[in-house]
Amino acid sequence: MKLIQVRNLLAIAEHGSVRAAARHLGVAQSALTRSMQELERELDVSLFDREAKGISLTPTGQRFLTRAQIIQNEVRRAQEEIEQLRGSATGSVYVGLSTVTQIALFPYAIKAFRARYPEVVLNVRDGLFPTIEPLLKNGTLDCYVGPILVPAPAPDLLVEKLVDNTRAILCRKGHPLAGARSLSELVDAEWVTTSVTFKPEEELGPLFAQYGLPKPKLVLRAHSALMFLTALTTTDMVAALPVQFAELAMTGATLDIIKVKEPLPEPPVCLVRRSGLPPTPAVEYFCDMIRRAAVHLENERKTRSAV
Repeated sequence: MKLIQVRNLLAIAEHGSVRAAARHLGVAQSALTRSMQELERELDVSLFDREAKGISLTPTGQRFLTRAQIIQNEVRRAQEEIEQLRGSATGSVYVGLSTVTQIALFPYAIKAFRARYPEVVLNVRDGLFPTIEPLLKNGTLDCYVGPILVPAPAPDLLVEKLVDNTRAILCRKGHPLAGARSLSELVDAEWVTTSVTFKPEEELGPLFAQYGLPKPKLVLRAHSALMFLTALTTTDMVAALPVQFAELAMTGATLDIIKVKEPLPEPPVCLVRRSGLPPTPAVEYFCDMIRRAAVHLENERKTRSAV
């Protein structure tokens, strides 16, 4: 098997046809077809279903695609690691960050990272763990930093707890429930929920049940900070979000905190990486800066508590 065959298969899978993949790669369509035929003969399987309307991967081809993605990502990492070990601070780092991480940790970490690796391109994907996990496993992302339920959901992932966190209930300014002081006063509210778990009801349901309250009415599942802010500022929906949302300058003029008496636990912020996959020097340095940012955040909390 040749690396160019892996590259060609990935291009066909991404672009949906041999013709489009050939155009993207700048090679002849016939050469791409021969490359895939040789790979199928070598593996003694059919990787593609060829139909009048186009080409698609067989079930075996889908399984091979996952391996091909890992191979390509590992080859990239190997090349970048060698260059970085030789003193050339170039390459790329691919990370998944939750919104709370972007607010609380990233600003502290990025300054030190850019000072050490000014030529390394940092690629950041916004998201929470359920959507990020497959990208960690296939090697698309180097790490994820954000809330995660523990223990680790898969044995091939390393989960390192960075800092505990809490939530605040947010609503628009002038919301009729802004003065509520207990969850019992919010049983009829409509809620926006995050995607920190695969099942939205698992986020708030247990909390309400703990106080003998009916399940909250979940009407919107948001996957981005912008959607949360849009929903909260333009409707009467409420949301239990990491407390850092309440500290954003952009939310101060438009959102209120509903100060309920009940504690609102939040999954801890963790650093997640694949086990058995050594990071490049640039990735390891980024992770170290995130760890330092978490320590900095915890020290700030202790200082505020002492005042």
